[in-house]
Order: sequence, then structure tokens, then C-alpha cells
Amino acid sequence: MSDNHQDQAHEDHTGPVKTPMQMLLLSFFSFVVPIFLIIGLVFYVTSANKEAPGAEDAEKAVALRIQKVGAVEVRDANRPLKSGEEVYKAQCSACHAIGAAGSPKFGDAAAWGPRIKTGFDALMNSALKGKGAMGAQGGGDFSDIEVGRAVAFMANAGGAKFEEPKAPAAPAEAAK
Repeated sequence: MSDNHQDQAHEDHTGPVKTPMQMLLLSFFSFVVPIFLIIGLVFYVTSANKEAPGAEDAEKAVALRIQKVGAVEVRDANRPLKSGEEVYKAQCSACHAIGAAGSPKFGDAAAWGPRIKTGFDALMNSALKGKGAMGAQGGGDFSDIEVGRAVAFMANAGGAKFEEPKAPAAPAEAAK
């Protein structure tokens, strides 16, 4: 009676694999089937022709993706330089008129005082390279002299006595 009980207990604890051949087939298919499933999914996903998102015109989408990183812009070198007030109104007033993002308000001597003490060169450097939330040139597209004129205009309105930068002398005038 006890021998029968041991055989019954032994059979209750065995798994569905009864022979070594079943074990080999199970091992083989547990590795091969997932690999074929993955390969099939890859082919399914990559087989469809897909256009760029939001591109109605395929040629335009391709041109946008392969465009050059930089561009050359030709400007009129003889155009008259803008005054500090014109540059301030065109670019700087967006933030300095209302004091946005901690910028000193135009004409606020208390806010401009510590900045004026650093000197014109430090203010000019901050204006050209950006500082805090302000981007380089305040996000504008002006020459360094025009930015310098705007810096002098704003600082002078805050109590400074900076001289507005002058336009560089033309080569013909420098030769005289």
C-alpha cells in the first residue's frame, strides 16, 4: 500500500514533458518561435510607405529635411545705421518697457544704477551675448554698433552719461 502511494505522489509532481524528445522540441520552439515572431513584426512595421507627418507635398518635405544648416544672407553694407532710439523701439522695448523677466525698465534709475556702474563695455557685452532670459542682441538682427547705440540710449535714460558709438569711418575717409 505504501509503495502504491509513493508512485502516485511521484506522478503527481511531474510536468507535462515526459520524454527527452519532448524536452528538446520544447526548448527549440521556445527560442525559434519568438525570433520568427519578431522578424515578422519588423517586416510588417517597415513594409508600408510612410510619408513625413504633416507633409502634403513629399518633395517639399524631403527638401526641408535635407536643407543646409547655415545660410548666407547678403545685406546692404551702405544702409544707414539705426539710432539707439530706433533699435530700442524695434527690439528692446518689448521687454525693457514693461520690465519683463527681470529686465530693468526704461528710465528706471534705481534699476539701471548698478548696471551702469559696471561700465559701458560690460553692458555692451551683455547685450551682444545675452544675459539671463535675454538672448544675444535681445533676439534682434542689428549690427554691433546699432546694439551699442541702443545700450547707450537705454543707459542714458537711466542716468548714465555714455557716448553713443560712432559709425566706423569709410576706407576712403581713413586714407585721407
